[in-house]
Amino acid sequence: MPSPLIVPYDELPAEPVIGLERVQQFIPQRYEMQQLDGILVFDPDRGVAAGYKDITDNEFWIRGHIPGRPLMPGVIMCEAAAQLCAFYFAAAQETGEHFLGFGGMNNVRFRGTVVPGDRFITMVRKVSTERRLKIFDTQGVVDGKLVFEAQISGIKV
Repeated sequence: MPSPLIVPYDELPAEPVIGLERVQQFIPQRYEMQQLDGILVFDPDRGVAAGYKDITDNEFWIRGHIPGRPLMPGVIMCEAAAQLCAFYFAAAQETGEHFLGFGGMNNVRFRGTVVPGDRFITMVRKVSTERRLKIFDTQGVVDGKLVFEAQISGIKV
């Protein structure tokens, strides 16, 4: 059974509160691997964040991931969520000195598809950042519908 959304869909602003230029100050991914276009919600007091990627016809996976019916690969959904975890971790420190590397994933579920023209919204909730492993619950949403969820662990690099 799907979890309730980390950030209620009707609470998400249409425009980012943090733009791409600022996102790039906190995460190193660029070019094809950059999976965040902006941040819609960043609330360290509640331990949550929401970001987005507008899926275009120019994504690197379009040509090969189901020719004639392109679908965003699940691994790229996971990458987008991991990048939001890394952004949250670095931005919440306010120094942005540390990068959060991928540590692992648990309870991964794909519940829908993401296609060109969609706004893929990722949401994260901090579970624990006190120990070596930083743990986040994550979700991916399109038009208010949960399409992906997982628990992601990261390691400070």
